Amino acid sequence: MSSLNNAPKLGLLFLGRKRPGFDPEWGWEMTERARHAVGARPGPVFEPAVKVVDDATLRQALGECRAADVDVIAILQTTMADGRLAPTFHQLWPDPAVLWATPEKQEGDMTSSCSLVGLHTWTGILRGLRHPFEIVMGDPDDSDTLADLERAVRVACAAGRIRRAKAGLVGGVAPGFLSMSVDPAALQTALGARLQSYSLVEFMELARELPEDLVERDVEIVRAMAPLKDLELDDLSRASRLYLAMRAMMDDEALDALAVRCWPELPNVVGQWPYVGMARLAEEGRAIACEGDIEGALTCLIGRLLGLEKAYLSDWLENDNETMTLWHGGVAPVSFAPPVGAPGGPMLARHFNNKMPAVVEMTLEAGRPITLARLWRCEGEYRMTAWEAETVEPRRRLMGTNGLARLADRSPRQWFETLCHEGMPHHVAVFPGHGADRLRRFARAMRVAWVE
Repeated sequence: MSSLNNAPKLGLLFLGRKRPGFDPEWGWEMTERARHAVGARPGPVFEPAVKVVDDATLRQALGECRAADVDVIAILQTTMADGRLAPTFHQLWPDPAVLWATPEKQEGDMTSSCSLVGLHTWTGILRGLRHPFEIVMGDPDDSDTLADLERAVRVACAAGRIRRAKAGLVGGVAPGFLSMSVDPAALQTALGARLQSYSLVEFMELARELPEDLVERDVEIVRAMAPLKDLELDDLSRASRLYLAMRAMMDDEALDALAVRCWPELPNVVGQWPYVGMARLAEEGRAIACEGDIEGALTCLIGRLLGLEKAYLSDWLENDNETMTLWHGGVAPVSFAPPVGAPGGPMLARHFNNKMPAVVEMTLEAGRPITLARLWRCEGEYRMTAWEAETVEPRRRLMGTNGLARLADRSPRQWFETLCHEGMPHHVAVFPGHGADRLRRFARAMRVAWVE
């Protein structure tokens, strides 16, 4: 798996002037407080040695950030700096920036920093240059400000990293799912992500050539994963081979996302569905998709980069005005389910339709917050949507992976109709927790049309 999933490294840039203005002491206090607060964040931080006061020092500071492999730059003007530096920043650092305005001193009758004014000057320039940015406003000692900072860093980093992502597609899309087909050039032009195609023969050969002892050791891991419903131990060997082949392909080819045409060839030719392996990879936080749904895999990757941990793809089986049923043949991470042995807890089973092994059969645990999201292309543009929901106790349990969800303040029936008219394809990505705002901000940074 590539380094795109590493924690974002933040570069901290304090902008000033050669001749200090406003209240230098207040500006220095804010600088020190911001430095201290950012130093306690969960990810690594880098601050250039040079003090940025003009074009030359900005160039030097950005060069230091690049040499230090900084992912995101946070720009602070604890006293208002020179707006003429914004075009230079745009020219030298094409990725999104985080602009942070610190507060005024709440004493006396003199303006102390004009930090927000300085930020506003930069946003006007960067927006005109179509340069994406995130905004943070507040005191470094305020926990809400630091939460806003972390969210902004995640969004800016995800938008930068997706442009360097590499996705793999094995065998194309499943028959009939034409809306999930992807134009590699259009994808790379719009998002920057590169698509690499592989044949099913290549993939099956990779699985066949795996050492037997490696497969045997992995079977023991699968046996401990969940009880067997209608499987024999012999069924697990091929399930392990497919898992190990998908994992090896992602590692060896430096793939950040992978989509596999799982039918009809794999169950018919290999005698095995790859769903247990896909569920395991999703549990590990990898962006994996069934049925050749590469944009679905990229949706999972985007959520992962935004800190949403893991995801799987689900069909939208049915809905009414209150709830929607999420269902698939069996690809969900087992951590989405109740504990082993509880009603709806995970089991390893045969596919509901052709009775081939092996799938994860489970029900989404009720009472959990989730986010439903999707990236797709329609009418020459990329679009994105997300909505927050909560899982509820299902009215009936289905074979495969299933769950019932209630959207927050929205009718699933109305949302489904809207998305159909917007051309959304077959799957939605299901993430644990609530993260629709981060996904919306990501879409804005990427200039992707947002669908409510």
